[in-house]
Amino acid sequence: MTDIVESPEVSTLLDELTRMPGREDPYPRYRRLREISPIVRAGDGALVVTRHAECTAVVKNPKLGHVPAHMLDFVRPGWADHPSLRQLFTSLITINPPDHTRLRRLVSTSFTPRRVEALRPRIERMVDDLLSAMSGKVDFVTAFAFPLPVNVIGELLGVPEADRPQFQQLVRDWTMVMEIVTDEVLAKADPAAATIRDYLAGLAAERRARPTDDLMSALVAAEEDGDKLSEDELLTMAGLLFMAGFETTTNLLANSVVALLDHPGQLAKLRTDGAAIAVPAVEELLRYDSPVQLIPRIAWDDIEVAGVPIQGGERIISYLGAGNRDPERFENPDRLDLTRPDNAPVSFGGGIHYCLGAPLARLEAQIALPALAQRFPAMQLAGAPARRDSLTLRGLTSLPVAVD
Repeated sequence: MTDIVESPEVSTLLDELTRMPGREDPYPRYRRLREISPIVRAGDGALVVTRHAECTAVVKNPKLGHVPAHMLDFVRPGWADHPSLRQLFTSLITINPPDHTRLRRLVSTSFTPRRVEALRPRIERMVDDLLSAMSGKVDFVTAFAFPLPVNVIGELLGVPEADRPQFQQLVRDWTMVMEIVTDEVLAKADPAAATIRDYLAGLAAERRARPTDDLMSALVAAEEDGDKLSEDELLTMAGLLFMAGFETTTNLLANSVVALLDHPGQLAKLRTDGAAIAVPAVEELLRYDSPVQLIPRIAWDDIEVAGVPIQGGERIISYLGAGNRDPERFENPDRLDLTRPDNAPVSFGGGIHYCLGAPLARLEAQIALPALAQRFPAMQLAGAPARRDSLTLRGLTSLPVAVD
């Protein structure tokens, strides 16, 4: 039986991941944690897994779910009084069955693979427009990685093009509560979440009066066996699409460009074989530097993980970024290989909580990254990338590149 390791070294490694420079490059610390044990205990009592097998088992285990709302006072006492936290902790990504099952079923009737694939021509035009506007030295995050996903989500929901730019900063302010909850963060996150919700309420009202062929109209009309989304559920779901879909894809695109510029041979391969290798290339970029680095869970019942008995009520964190670099699962895991065979990143989680927007994020990256490589064959860094001070959502605040 494996022992749960709790030691000063473990505490130091996990503590370093809570701040820079540990967050700048977490992978050496992940490596050491994997070497120590399949499962370790953090100072706050939570269990941590860092190997691919255990990370996969945790995100897929139906007996592991999200922390229930009534137990969330450890995040912030009175959390339900804050719009940013209330909308996050009552959304699809943080609730459990049977509510999760019901909401996911209703939304899945509207957010279909067919609807996502139908966006391909529009995404291709958006990518071409954004690339055409880039010249000289630009901040890739501002010029491309931010506007592409916010425009795609806007197109999906039916947000008019002129209204979309405002959501970039609003979403960034809101999503900080996924990393840290302080008075300073809430001072920005609460009004941002409220502003987004008010806007979406107005859009939903318009679609009830005049339906169109967009996801907001479909969500308003979604029904199965007489069950429909309530107004609160509808607005929470639409807000979630902006928050999770936009932020994750922005990070995926920016992280991918840094990785490709660090591996010029792989960038050249994407430039010459982009159409043929777009799908495996994006899977490898998701594995190499995942935009979501960890997922917390709580045990509903007594279970076993990595041969270790876990008691009901214990919290366990799956470090996806560490699992994606596990040498037991991936040969030469610290090497970027856009044609890596048998790839299986856990970047989008798994099981019943598998990311609903994963197909859309993949599609955007599969279109955008080969087009970027082909359009700018001489692209190079034009300054130091600025890594955001976050681990759960791993991305960049700035990425200066020279494209000409």
